Amino acid sequence: MDILKTMFLSAIPIIEQKGAIPFGIYVNNLNPLTAYFVSVLGSLIPVPFVLLLFNKIFSWMKKYKIFDKFNKFVERKINKGTKKVERFKGIGLVIFIAIPLPTTGLWTGSAIAAFLKIDFKKSLICAIIGSIICGGIVTLISIKAPAMLGY
Repeated sequence: MDILKTMFLSAIPIIEQKGAIPFGIYVNNLNPLTAYFVSVLGSLIPVPFVLLLFNKIFSWMKKYKIFDKFNKFVERKINKGTKKVERFKGIGLVIFIAIPLPTTGLWTGSAIAAFLKIDFKKSLICAIIGSIICGGIVTLISIKAPAMLGY
């Protein structure tokens, strides 16, 4: 059950691997390698759906005033990341997803890829590579940081 909690936590926007891996290691007492693998898998669950459906759902939402605030928030996030990804395409998408900072990651990276109409297969491969790298960075930080801080 702890493995599933960690996996599904990594599929939640904003939390993703950045929160799921430390949660898996320190709350669920998972082996760091297990937390890493289930987090990578879990974080990839929404990617195909975002890549395939983002533009359709976003266009639909733009028709209704009730979604204005949310749409503007999403547009700001996408426009902020789009410039970085647009310049370097595939490698830019991998780097954007791989850097474990707030508002970067698989959800935003996939939305940017869909927005820029980057090929589905290429976007999916970039997402997988970015997720593997991000998970590795977060796992290393999760393991090393407490020791460096004297815990």
